Amino acid sequence: MTSPLDKLREYGYELPMPKAPVATYIPVTRTGNIIYVSGQISSDANGVAEGKLGDTMNVVQGGNAAELAAVNFLSQVVHSAGIDLAKVKRVLKLTVFVNSTPDFAEHHLVANGASNRIVGVLGEKGKHS
Repeated sequence: MTSPLDKLREYGYELPMPKAPVATYIPVTRTGNIIYVSGQISSDANGVAEGKLGDTMNVVQGGNAAELAAVNFLSQVVHSAGIDLAKVKRVLKLTVFVNSTPDFAEHHLVANGASNRIVGVLGEKGKHS
């Protein structure tokens, strides 16, 4: 059976070390057996994905940016919460914020970049509301 980290590598990613918080918040909060991960930005070793959907960024680029945020989410689970991805029981909820023009209407396609990567790595356990 392929491990979640191996699946992530199949998509061309190594799990990055999380970036330090830029404000007073903490990246992960745990209560009982539930963890809450703070918002993750679309960034990698090349910097932050910048642009506005419907203006300087298309849906594919937006989906790729959402995918980067999902990889950073997985990184927080492993590095900040200390949880092996193979032991994750379920992703309960995912919220994706999209920077777009007022007339942009394909937010769901952009958000799928994050959803698809999480499900691709975690399988059924990654399906979320």
